[in-house]
Amino acid sequence: MGKKSKEAARFLIPGFHAVKESVLEGRAQIEEIWIREGKRGARVHELLEISKQKNIPVFFKTGAEMDRRLKGVAHQGISAVAKENIFSDLKELVYRCENSFEKALIVAADHITDEGNLGALIRTAAFFGVHGLILPRDRSAKITQRVLKTCSGAHAHLCIVEVVNLGRTLDFLSEKDYWIIGAAGESPTSVYEFDWDRDLVLILGREDKGISRSTRSRCQQLVGIQGSGKISSLNVAIAGAVFLSEIVRQRRKEGPP
Repeated sequence: MGKKSKEAARFLIPGFHAVKESVLEGRAQIEEIWIREGKRGARVHELLEISKQKNIPVFFKTGAEMDRRLKGVAHQGISAVAKENIFSDLKELVYRCENSFEKALIVAADHITDEGNLGALIRTAAFFGVHGLILPRDRSAKITQRVLKTCSGAHAHLCIVEVVNLGRTLDFLSEKDYWIIGAAGESPTSVYEFDWDRDLVLILGREDKGISRSTRSRCQQLVGIQGSGKISSLNVAIAGAVFLSEIVRQRRKEGPP
């Protein structure tokens, strides 16, 4: 493999929290850590200690070099170099669900294209203990340096799966007795009325278009958030937080109110 091919295979993870969680969780194979020359402080000391424990080499880079490699990203003078990307495969996600003490909870993002929303959704999903996030390979935001910075290390606590065909993936999970539930604002079934105590895949779509027709046809149920103001919809990360908060609340209380 030539130098350019090796460089292309490397995956840069920017920011203190993203780097720390990636190293500690071990989901991504971290090859080295970069710290900006002259950077000091408790965070640098902590990363140096962690890298020593994990036997990961640390390199000090100029600010100009880091800015060039992490163009347009607020990297805080800290980055990790992963051997490849951070994706899991679907089999790993299903295995994780099957070996969990809780009912399976997977989020599928139906062609969400905004990187900021995707990063926020990853953080929201990790906060509520989602087992994994499914992303379509095409017509969807990618797991970029900006997304990793936005989610602030939360990616390390999720199985993130990229699939070629979202529809076939949902069919596969449905055959394994997962309920396929679509978020749809026009649905008369409220998020607070539906019984979430089951193995499920929650599908979230773009704020402007919602979930696609093909995805809707695979849903056993559409569920909505009923608002009372003049705004007709929420962005996907906020909507996801509303759904996931209610799912967790019900599962702890064993059923809807």
